[in-house]
Amino acid sequence: MERKTIKWLFISLLFLNACYYDNEEELYPDVGECITDSMSYQTDIYPIINNNCLGCHNSSAVQGGIDISNYELLTPYIESGSLLKSIKHESGYSAMPKDAGKMSVCQIAKIDAWINQGAKDN
Repeated sequence: MERKTIKWLFISLLFLNACYYDNEEELYPDVGECITDSMSYQTDIYPIINNNCLGCHNSSAVQGGIDISNYELLTPYIESGSLLKSIKHESGYSAMPKDAGKMSVCQIAKIDAWINQGAKDN
């Protein structure tokens, strides 16, 4: 009897773990009124970096050996693609911001658009 119970319990757990639910809003979020035309480092990008990154990656707190407190220091991470891949939480890159939620879809879209527009220091 005990063996039969364990067998059914195991099968039940397999079925429960096999259930997977994709939430369309999480997979394909609506960017809404996120305007990404003519992005500016000073106006659009620096505030995002300041609010999400500079608490850990500045000249006083260089966590992970990364200081992105100004445009020149940020440039290598833009050029290597690691900035965008980290904030998008892509595999093989440290998900940033660390120990916090993912940046909003609009914030990521703005950084992505700025990079695609040449990542100018404007």
